[in-house]
Amino acid sequence: MEQEENIFEKIQELLGNFKGNYSVLQEQVDIDVQLEYFESSKKVKKSKSQKDPLILIDKLNSLNSNLDQKKNILIQLASVDQVEAYRAIETYLKNPDPELKDWATLAMQESRVLLESSFLDENQVLISTGLGGKGSKLRYFIVLIAKTGMVFEDLHKKVISSELNFIFQKHQSELEEIEFSDRFAAVKALIPLKESLNGIFTEIIDECNQFGNFLHSNVIVTNVKVLTFDEISDYLIREEESYKSGEN
Repeated sequence: MEQEENIFEKIQELLGNFKGNYSVLQEQVDIDVQLEYFESSKKVKKSKSQKDPLILIDKLNSLNSNLDQKKNILIQLASVDQVEAYRAIETYLKNPDPELKDWATLAMQESRVLLESSFLDENQVLISTGLGGKGSKLRYFIVLIAKTGMVFEDLHKKVISSELNFIFQKHQSELEEIEFSDRFAAVKALIPLKESLNGIFTEIIDECNQFGNFLHSNVIVTNVKVLTFDEISDYLIREEESYKSGEN
């Protein structure tokens, strides 16, 4: 979990020094789409060649505009602090080109943050991850792992479910979903930005292990994507093989 904890600490550090408010991207948007969008947005802002929003809106709604043109138009509209630009993106998102739904979602969020900054006369920052969030909470995908040679029995599953609910509530977090295999529990949860991931999962593992010492101390935590059971199993197999080769 070390890499995710470092990312979390960086976000906390930035927020601690940030004088203003922040918005969390609510929707789940593929991280590659996000990277492409924000790189393109950065180039548009550097160019400083803003067009008339009314012209951009006409082009966005034109049947003659192709997908690449609409991508660029959405970015340009998102960089204009006018309500008309935001409403145009909002209207487009109600019936978007299927390929541009995520792109338009990012544009609308960026436009909203820009307008709020303008209206409130204070800085706003957008925090976006692959799994999105809710309010001031980020969504995480978490994998709790059985110790080597052990499998989850019914009692273990009940303990995990109970402790997750109790400890998440204690930390103002929300358990959204939990699925079990014999060797791991796959969890989706919303956790406030200002809560310590390491502290929460150390507490969960310690409490669960009072009922049989069955959970591994390592936890998989990511806010980039939801892993499939096959991806998790492959990862665990690789980790075990790596551990065994290190012993020899």
